[in-house]
Amino acid sequence: MEVDAGTTSAVGTDNQPTPVLRGRSKAIHQFTQQTLPACKPVLTPAWVIGTFFLMGVLFIPVGLISLHASQSVNEIVDRYDVDCVPDTFKNNKMAYIKNASVSKSCHRYLKVHKHMKAPIYIYYQLDNFYQNHRRYVKSRSDEQLLKGLGYNKTSSCEPQAFENGLPIVPCGLVAWSLFNDTFSFSRGTKKLEIERKNIAWKSDREHKFGKNVYPFNFQNSSFIGGGKLDTTIPLSDQEDLIVWMRTAAFPSFRKLYGRIEEDLEEDDIIVVHLMNNYNTYSFGGTKMIVLSTSNWLGGKNSFLGVAYIFVGSSSILIAFIFLLLHVKNPRPYVCIFLKDEGQFSNGCS
Repeated sequence: MEVDAGTTSAVGTDNQPTPVLRGRSKAIHQFTQQTLPACKPVLTPAWVIGTFFLMGVLFIPVGLISLHASQSVNEIVDRYDVDCVPDTFKNNKMAYIKNASVSKSCHRYLKVHKHMKAPIYIYYQLDNFYQNHRRYVKSRSDEQLLKGLGYNKTSSCEPQAFENGLPIVPCGLVAWSLFNDTFSFSRGTKKLEIERKNIAWKSDREHKFGKNVYPFNFQNSSFIGGGKLDTTIPLSDQEDLIVWMRTAAFPSFRKLYGRIEEDLEEDDIIVVHLMNNYNTYSFGGTKMIVLSTSNWLGGKNSFLGVAYIFVGSSSILIAFIFLLLHVKNPRPYVCIFLKDEGQFSNGCS
């Protein structure tokens, strides 16, 4: 043994001194050399079967609660894109939607089957609309939405970057295709007020759309894609646009239009006054209006509850299969002890 500056060393097999480490240095050495003590759980049949069974016991009740919460959400869904086309244009819907002289006004009657507690959310639903198409998604400029005309690198917005030699704000196909059907509601002779504020994410309003950025040269070409924007209102306050610009991941999606802040009673008849402006006929899309309540789980969506029940049921089924196999062919529990450099290690199977 040699002592050097308070450190004890031992002679190794190659006649070179091997330092004996203590404290923090020893911990670092064990970490770098991967010699830290570790727990090695033994997956015995009892542990495996018990784990799967416990998963089933926990997951199935959670799934049932989630499914019940989803089913408790009241929804009224009404498709209007076909019925709102006049009889003379039933065979040529494209001529109807492109003819500006034909009235796009339409009335729909919705019956409330169960009491709906405020707030009641109003959505529009589009089907067969691929907002997730790569070229469509990329046709926008997030920097321009935040900085306005001060940002002129808008090549990603083609073919809606410039019109008549002037930049377009907001540019790109996403903004150009803005949904522009409008809705109003009444119950009997009383008009139902629609709250249109705070329908977009707060983070989008405050950090992605400029408070001093105003629409410029927007929808001024002969080829109109969708809704127009008020040039006197900054983009951060045009929440219809903000909601639309958050593109959907699937071809069938809903976007929030507003809220009704009063209860609807059972058997009420709600009259919907709408303007059928948006062209979904050119690509075979459909349009629906949705009135929905919400609860602690959100809107109506059975996927989460069904997924929990499926995983829980599968776990219990696997547990029973493993139990039967273990009873039929029991596996002996064997431990092997190995002696290595003065220490014992074990392995059990």
